[in-house]
Amino acid sequence: MEFVPCFELSRLPRIIFGVGQAENLPERIASYGHRALIVTGSRSLSDGGYWDRLVTRMAQQPLTWAQVKVEQEPSPDLVDDVVAQYHTEKVDVVVAVGGGSVLDAAKAIAGLLPHGNSVMDHLEGVGAGIPYSGPATPFIAVPTTAGTGSEATNNAVLSRRGDRGFKKSFRHEALVAHTAIIDPAFLRSCPRELMAAQGMDAFTQLLESFVSRRSNPITDALSWSGIQAFVEGFFPAIEGDYRADEDLSRVAYASLMSGICLAQAGLGSVHGLASPLGAYCRIPHGVACGTLLAEAVDINIRLLTQQDRNSPALGKYARVGSLFSAGTIDDEVQLRSLLVATLRRWIDSLEIRRLGEFGITEESIPALVAGSWSGNMQSNPALMSEFDVAELIRRRI
Repeated sequence: MEFVPCFELSRLPRIIFGVGQAENLPERIASYGHRALIVTGSRSLSDGGYWDRLVTRMAQQPLTWAQVKVEQEPSPDLVDDVVAQYHTEKVDVVVAVGGGSVLDAAKAIAGLLPHGNSVMDHLEGVGAGIPYSGPATPFIAVPTTAGTGSEATNNAVLSRRGDRGFKKSFRHEALVAHTAIIDPAFLRSCPRELMAAQGMDAFTQLLESFVSRRSNPITDALSWSGIQAFVEGFFPAIEGDYRADEDLSRVAYASLMSGICLAQAGLGSVHGLASPLGAYCRIPHGVACGTLLAEAVDINIRLLTQQDRNSPALGKYARVGSLFSAGTIDDEVQLRSLLVATLRRWIDSLEIRRLGEFGITEESIPALVAGSWSGNMQSNPALMSEFDVAELIRRRI
């Protein structure tokens, strides 16, 4: 069999994965120096008791530290304010303990602390276009949710709300975390609604990177392992009051793989649209991904059968569909149909909201289509026209 792949992989963090691994965070912080900036969410760590344990353990190390709280999706103003406050403080390490918004904020802060300038100098598409070359302050990422995979990516997503709003990335390999600590124990207390939305984000990232035009043998292997782990662990992890560490570990692993693969292979039309939906309409990112995924897959399959019946993405969609067939179906057309039907059933059972519930109407479509042409659309497996993107939105209003 001919095997002549050509691909490139960017750097990854040191990855520490396992239940209980976050308890050793203070020692890892101290290994970088004596002055730390800790970025967290507004209250979830305090509610769960981890923050008190972390503070007690940090007091046993030769550390001084300050805390920054991120209460919503980070904005350029938030990043600039923190950088201005701590630029002269000689911070040795930035530590993020929280969800994707916390990790993205900390990532941008770490990138700019040594320099003291505005993130708007470097923000893709809306900034001043000044190249960023680093260095960044060392960064430790500790995700407490499973969905964004931000602990493994090289970009910080920042938002500005409103009619002229945006959701854009500050991106550079120097921003990749030095260490990522993934502790599935944090998911034990994650609310079902949040886990559902973020889980759909992770699965979308896995599936879109699996069928991406930029995928390669390594990302195929990683995304496939993440897809399998998600299918095995996600629904058991969110159903009922009991959450087994084994299922939570599968979900956390799937999220980590989704971050690794999106950074290496890119995404697709769902994430192309999720950006303007979040910027203009205040739709949570996981909800935007979850509500669009089934219809995006259905449209991609239809377009690929028209554009390129030899596309490897068609076989990959069928392979994912086979996970739900119990070995009773071997026809690829039927397996692709089964995949779409399964995704639609997931969206219904998770009660993922439709776009119309956020005020999206027919009149909203032109602006959303215009805002969707990001790099993610370039790696989408099928070539989508403006009409196709409009159809995707219209199906979920």
